Amino acid sequence: MRTWGPLTAVCLGTFMLLLDVTIVIVALPDMARALDASLSDLQWVVDGYALALAALLLGAGATADILGRRRVHVAGTVLFATASLLCGLAHGPDALVAARALQGVGAAAMLATTLPLLGAVYQGRQRSAALGVWGAVSGAAAAVGPVLGGLLAEGPGWRWIFWVNLPVSVVAVWLTLKAVPESRGPRGMRVDWAGTVTFAVFAGGTAYAVVRAGTDGWTAPATLISFALAALALACFVPAERRAAHPLLDLSLLRRPAFVGVMVGAFAFNGVAFGVTPYLSIWMQTLLGMSPVRGGLTLLPMTVAAMVTAVVVGKRLHGVPARLTVGGGLLLIAAGCFCQAVLDAGSDWTALVPGFVLVGVGTGFVAPTVAGAALAAVEPARAGMAGGAVNTVRQLGYALGVAVFGTVVTSRMTGALGHDASHTLAGGGAGALRGSFPEHLLRSAFASGLDAALMTAGCAGVVAAVLVLVLVRPPRAAAAGVTAPAGPALREASGDRAGGGAAACP
Repeated sequence: MRTWGPLTAVCLGTFMLLLDVTIVIVALPDMARALDASLSDLQWVVDGYALALAALLLGAGATADILGRRRVHVAGTVLFATASLLCGLAHGPDALVAARALQGVGAAAMLATTLPLLGAVYQGRQRSAALGVWGAVSGAAAAVGPVLGGLLAEGPGWRWIFWVNLPVSVVAVWLTLKAVPESRGPRGMRVDWAGTVTFAVFAGGTAYAVVRAGTDGWTAPATLISFALAALALACFVPAERRAAHPLLDLSLLRRPAFVGVMVGAFAFNGVAFGVTPYLSIWMQTLLGMSPVRGGLTLLPMTVAAMVTAVVVGKRLHGVPARLTVGGGLLLIAAGCFCQAVLDAGSDWTALVPGFVLVGVGTGFVAPTVAGAALAAVEPARAGMAGGAVNTVRQLGYALGVAVFGTVVTSRMTGALGHDASHTLAGGGAGALRGSFPEHLLRSAFASGLDAALMTAGCAGVVAAVLVLVLVRPPRAAAAGVTAPAGPALREASGDRAGGGAAACP
């Protein structure tokens, strides 16, 4: 128990919280039918969780340093389980979205404390082995999510996607209390509440504005007000961080080109690689008539390619500069998006396979190396902040990617089907269109929307890759012939604030 207990407890929580990022994807059509949910409602089912996780991750890490990491982790797990129960009991889209956001709050508390807890228990080779197991579990959660979601949705029903978390949470809490010792950060730490609140408002306001733009238009009052609120929050966040004694993010890091490049790459990575996936799942089940299980299995080429590539990269490309693995991986992901943008009214899911494989290979390059690149861009004392920032921007990139690409899909479909389609989409989602338009026209419009979203994702991936290749340069020590301390920095970050390391995809 002394050896495996803490690792098992932490990995159980990690598996659950990362599983819930992807497990809902294949169940979205069933949720839409059961709850009479619109396409924007489905966007928020995905985004409510990811946004809460991203917006509160750094603040949760700082709170845990003060109150105790085990205590915050357990509280987060209990909150996550409670929210999962509420998700399964939801009888309307608004209730489901609210419960998903509450899930994200609990997940932030869990993820922010995961690596610090491991770092406090394990040392030396045991710590390296524990981080390896944790990374493998994280990757498995991303791979298993769509398939498990399909099995549950097609079997007992989509509500069990959330209820399955309850027994796992009970075991995770029991193991954590029994096997994981309490730990805290340095004395004198304070929570940056101003930074936490303003960042959360900025992230939420931006995502809400983009989603509203898909239904109301970019110049609608609700859209413009949301963008203005987000801009005001960002304007307040900057001075708040400059004045804070213990800021969520030291803004001086943004003067370092390598750090900025890594953040751009991490932000684009999750959004570009996975932001269109929910709409591909809706297309496959709603218009191609696939079952949830089969819809989940179609994503296996991507997840298997990502896991195999990640293993090869970890073993064979250890000394390759991060600018090449991250930048090159983003180029592969962008190429995969372009390869998927070939859909038309007669396409089926097999047209996506080559692009899925390319995205998976690119993911295998980026996921294991992007956190190490961030840590190598800062001194070891700030490794925890850098690792927490990577996890934050990755989840934020995914949330905004889902919002942006959903708006692109909706706008293109509205242009192809006419203005009436926008009201139908807003009221009942893609499935509601089937009774209003001819099947061939609807399939053509949806395929056109997906193509536009995939092309947008591909272009964003290319831009991010170029920025990474230009900005991310080896540290001066490495340029002079000394290897950059990415490995030690990663090991140190595992016991530092906010949790460094690479979370699973997305």
